Parts: sequence; structure tokens; C-alpha cells
Amino acid sequence: MVYVFLANGFEEIEALAAVDVLRRVGIPTQTVGIGSRVIYGSHDIPVTTDIDETQVHLNESIQAVILPGGMPGTKNLENSPVVQSAIAYCVENQVLLAAICAAPSILGHLGLLKGKQATAHPDFQKDLKGALLSEESVCRDGQIITAKGMGVSLDFGLKILEALTTLKTADRIRESVQCP
Repeated sequence: MVYVFLANGFEEIEALAAVDVLRRVGIPTQTVGIGSRVIYGSHDIPVTTDIDETQVHLNESIQAVILPGGMPGTKNLENSPVVQSAIAYCVENQVLLAAICAAPSILGHLGLLKGKQATAHPDFQKDLKGALLSEESVCRDGQIITAKGMGVSLDFGLKILEALTTLKTADRIRESVQCP
């Protein structure tokens, strides 16, 4: 199971591109609403999530947790006890943790990027405490994937797919969706 956490003010494309890519190959992926099942993106697009935060189960079935950026979505995610518990679970159990745009700042504030290659939207790179800032638009260091922003959302989703499956699978999907 992959959980994609959505809080009011999330960046729509950053979240839904990853969901789309993962579901194309049948990876169980659920969007999780923080505070409600209907969450409004940073551009006032309502999204009805698969489940709400009370239905999250942190167990061995979790393959990844994804945190989209956007404002104030990132702050709302960071303030969620459920999201904080999911992050802690990932760290303790070596589960893939992916964050894009402003959301890598959450990992930075927790000290999880110290000594790791990471990236974020330029306005939030200062929050990546102790990270080795990568010039890459999408960066993986161990079990953490970070990305710069909405413009690389599809590459972000494909990097997550590659981590959960194989490069060959990710390349097949990249070609099928005509992503250079």
C-alpha cells in the first residue's frame, strides 16, 4: 500500500501525477484526506480522497508514503499527527518516503535529510537542514525521494515507481505516457 497524504492547500498535480503513475501498474495506492475526505488543492480543485486519516494503518503492507507540496498544504501535513506517525514509521522500517516541492521541508525540520542528497523548491531549500543539496530535479538517496516542484511531478512519480518496481517498468510507463 502507498499512502498519498492530502491536506487543504496541497499542489494538485504533484499528488495526482504520482497516484496516476502507480495505479497504471496496479500498485495499491490510496489518497488520504487530512481532516476530511474532500480536500481542496492550492488552486481550489476539490479532490475526494479514498480514505481519511482515521483509516490509515501503519503496518508491513506499507510500501511508501508520499507528501505533495503546495501551500498551505505542506504546513497542514506537517501539523498532522497522523502524517508525523507515518513518517516515523517509514524511517523506523526503511519504507520509501517521497516528498516534492515544499514538502521536503517537513523531512528537513525532522533532521531526516542530514548528510543525504536532497532537493526541494528553491524557496524551501533553506529548510533542508544538513542536506547535501542536489542539482537534480528529482533525487533519491536511500529510502528518501525528493523533488523540486510541480514541473517535475511526472518524473517524481516515475522515480517512485522505479523504486517500488524496476527501472524497466518505469521506462515502459515513461514511454507509454510520452514523457521525454
